[in-house]
Amino acid sequence: MKKLVVLTGAGISQESGIATFRDSNGLWEGHDVMEVASPQGWKKNKEVVLEFYNQRRKQALEAKPNQAHLLLAALEKEYDVTIVTQNVDNLHEKAGSSKVIHLHGELFKSQSTVDPSLVYDMEGWELKLGDKCERGSQLRPYIVWFGEMVPMMEPAIEWSSQADVFAVVGTSLLVYPAASLVQYARPEIPKYIIDVKIPALLPLNNLIAIEKKASLGVIDMVAELNKTP
Repeated sequence: MKKLVVLTGAGISQESGIATFRDSNGLWEGHDVMEVASPQGWKKNKEVVLEFYNQRRKQALEAKPNQAHLLLAALEKEYDVTIVTQNVDNLHEKAGSSKVIHLHGELFKSQSTVDPSLVYDMEGWELKLGDKCERGSQLRPYIVWFGEMVPMMEPAIEWSSQADVFAVVGTSLLVYPAASLVQYARPEIPKYIIDVKIPALLPLNNLIAIEKKASLGVIDMVAELNKTP
């Protein structure tokens, strides 16, 4: 079974009503991103950060996978599919994708502030000041903030280098280190880029650019994949 690796970004979740990480004036849902997505912001005001992610969780609980999520999950019938996502929501899992690597963390998990290896599944949407890990330390959102290491990059690079087909869906390849993953795909394999605005790309071999929103572009990609033996 051929290996298909799909890097997904904010554009795929946006179609399900999830707010994109950053809009044109550098705000996220009215907040300066550094206030709610950095260790400095956490140190300055934990309550603001906790409430911000509580609202993101509440929003994500109501969101449903869209056509793009569902089509990518359905490709598991024909391919060994690995989703590498920059998104922190669980829409790929809701759609039925069985192998999902979250580069930037997971909204429905919490993490110890004293021992990063202590990660917990969350029930519901609220994480409060005073919620503690087993070692008595405040829990924080399990999110990779600005300035922090991206621990899942290593397995994502490994999968990308083994891919027989590589696809990018709903991201303009401007956020690093995630954007570098396409460079690890072997030169000879097909590489699909699906986004509403594809930047002046990219010295890549075998590139198929589909300038559409995720749900429509994935339809086109699936049609192309079905043509290949």
